[in-house]
Amino acid sequence: MFVIVGYVVSMVCIFGVYIFHGGNISVILHALPFEMITIFGAAGGAFVVNNQPKVLKATLKMIPEALKGSKFTKARYMELLALLYDILQKARKEGLMAIEKDVETPHESAIFKKHAVVGSDHHVVEFMTDYLRMMVSGNLNAHEIESLMDSEIDTHHQEAHAPVAAIARLAGALPAFGIVAAVLGVVNTMGSVGQPPAVLGGMIASALVGTFLGILLAYGFVEPLGGLLEQKTEDAAKELQCIKTTLLASMQGYNPTTAIEFGRKVLFSTDRPTFAELEAHVRGKK
Repeated sequence: MFVIVGYVVSMVCIFGVYIFHGGNISVILHALPFEMITIFGAAGGAFVVNNQPKVLKATLKMIPEALKGSKFTKARYMELLALLYDILQKARKEGLMAIEKDVETPHESAIFKKHAVVGSDHHVVEFMTDYLRMMVSGNLNAHEIESLMDSEIDTHHQEAHAPVAAIARLAGALPAFGIVAAVLGVVNTMGSVGQPPAVLGGMIASALVGTFLGILLAYGFVEPLGGLLEQKTEDAAKELQCIKTTLLASMQGYNPTTAIEFGRKVLFSTDRPTFAELEAHVRGKK
């Protein structure tokens, strides 16, 4: 919603002021389809050449996420920490082997079903159960698991950042393609140099629309979109860091209540529940 509002505000301010100062919008509208085809066609072709198929697919999948609100809310983090608390509490009371079935078949686990918001998220469940399984096996110490977690989170960050980098490169290229469109317009104008001044003026104005559109699309649409998607990838990485910190605290001997407090502290302040809110949620109090 905010994305659409931001785009609308930008367009109203840009074109509104242009028309208010006596600008002829028909000149832009006349040249718009041809310049858009030139810029988008060139940029689209370059985008395909510049990125591997997996990055292209990831980018197309990620762009619609910009129009949605962030799923990484305070409520979701409280559910995540409550899930971690329940499974660590079970392991503390009944022993690590008691959670083996929960770890091996999380889709059948009562604990994961209880916290369906995060318990149904494939990436969260896979990350969590992989390291719980290592804790159950007892073959790795906390430092080794921490190093492995850092490597996986880094890999996840690289994969998630690839579409963002691709969009940033596209934003950087759009002004140049706008110039290409403008140069072609000037070439066309020079080929009609015998035309009356009014005709030549219109042709030159149409050529300049290409430069205008390239800059507008780059800095008014594509680059802000890339910035928003980058922030969303940081939110996703923060959730994995929360799981990592909680599990490592548990491995170092802290009780579940203290372990989830470690995890709570790594969250962004805007989404972090207070100690009282988390305690009430974990213990089922209203």
